[in-house]
Amino acid sequence: MVQEEVEKRVGRVWAIYFIMSAFPPTLLPFVKFLIDNIWLIFCALLSGGALLWPSLAARGSRVSLLQATQLLNQGRAVVVDVRDPKDFAIGHMREARNIPLKEFDKRIAELDKFKAKSVIVVCSSGMQSARATSKLKKAGFNEVFSLNGGMAAWQAQGLPVTK
Repeated sequence: MVQEEVEKRVGRVWAIYFIMSAFPPTLLPFVKFLIDNIWLIFCALLSGGALLWPSLAARGSRVSLLQATQLLNQGRAVVVDVRDPKDFAIGHMREARNIPLKEFDKRIAELDKFKAKSVIVVCSSGMQSARATSKLKKAGFNEVFSLNGGMAAWQAQGLPVTK
């Protein structure tokens, strides 16, 4: 039992020695620190990745309020509002089509005639529209965008709302 423990430790020591012998002597303290604190470093990298993930994750293409306004004014875009009908009735973007997210899979065929245009998907805050955007891309739409900030941002900027 003791001999096995000694062999394990000697094996580890030789492995560490082998790894450390590949580095110049000036880096040895740094390499030793890395080896001694590998789990701590792993946890730090993992938590840093978790913090960065939302900003790096591809949530689909997004369009700013200015870009959306330009697309609408040029007549190159169609607006699809995925909010509930009661929220849509309170106020929506000009010429927006209301297809609630709950019914989106069943009613996606209504948008087939707009495949040549850009489609701007709008929700309350810009989070739910990402799901609809990915469904439209899977259905063969080329230019599909989610409005950054959703209707909350649109109304906060004082842009026109139709009731």
